[in-house]
Amino acid sequence: MFNDPISRIRRFSRTVIAEVGALDASFLNRGRPLGVARVLNAIGHGMNDVADLRSTLGLDSGLMSRYLRGLEDEGLIETKPGPEDARRRLAHLTKAGLAEFQAYEILSDERAETILSRLRGNEDLLAEMDRISLSLAREKTRISIADPNSAAAEHCLAQYFDELDERFNQSFDRENSRAPDADQLVPPNGAFLLAQSDDLPVGCVMLKTLEPGIGEVKRLWVDPRTRGMGLAKRLMKELEDRACDIGLTRLRLDTNSALPEAIDLYRKDGWYEIDRYNDDPNPDLFFEKTL
Repeated sequence: MFNDPISRIRRFSRTVIAEVGALDASFLNRGRPLGVARVLNAIGHGMNDVADLRSTLGLDSGLMSRYLRGLEDEGLIETKPGPEDARRRLAHLTKAGLAEFQAYEILSDERAETILSRLRGNEDLLAEMDRISLSLAREKTRISIADPNSAAAEHCLAQYFDELDERFNQSFDRENSRAPDADQLVPPNGAFLLAQSDDLPVGCVMLKTLEPGIGEVKRLWVDPRTRGMGLAKRLMKELEDRACDIGLTRLRLDTNSALPEAIDLYRKDGWYEIDRYNDDPNPDLFFEKTL
């Protein structure tokens, strides 16, 4: 009974709840419970639409209204109708609210540093924390069009190339890998899709137009900690939808035999092998799919 799955999950939950102070009446000694502080934090990080706030934080409308009303009474936030749709309510920090948000940020960093001080040298445990967080939040991982020159995009591509270097035993030829130009990755020519979990970039894929009606998929990558969660398939599905939006009817891609997981994904998803269609030295397999 001590090591059955349910007992292990409940034990883990109790430990985390106690560690983060989830039951404290005054979270981080600022005079508010964690729920209210979490709403203030989300607004401070730019989540202003009240409906999005409620959905993201998993709060019912009554509790959300009480939290917002309490923060308004403290003079920390203001809520107003949306400028284009009066039915939408938007929440913004006041000057006092910004100061309170910043105080929470400092205290939260200090608490994290205290926990880290007990974990020095235990990178495996930190990696497990990441994996658990990403796994539990898989349904909240969002995919959106991003600037191919953004820091998040560059992070994903750096991870992509590092992984290829490892998988190819340092033989991946970056110089001649036929990377698309940024202007090829924006509508109506293409798209750069980015997957994020709680603002952490965890996946990407590129779409560019090769010729009228035919597009190419490039640089599909997902964070190894998310593997097995269906994120790569979600990225490919979203990419196909975007391809249809810009009038593409066929897609092509190239890959390498050193990436069997990707090849398996493509074949299961309706891609079929074709002859080589480019002179990139890295791939040895070529696929196409009709949309």
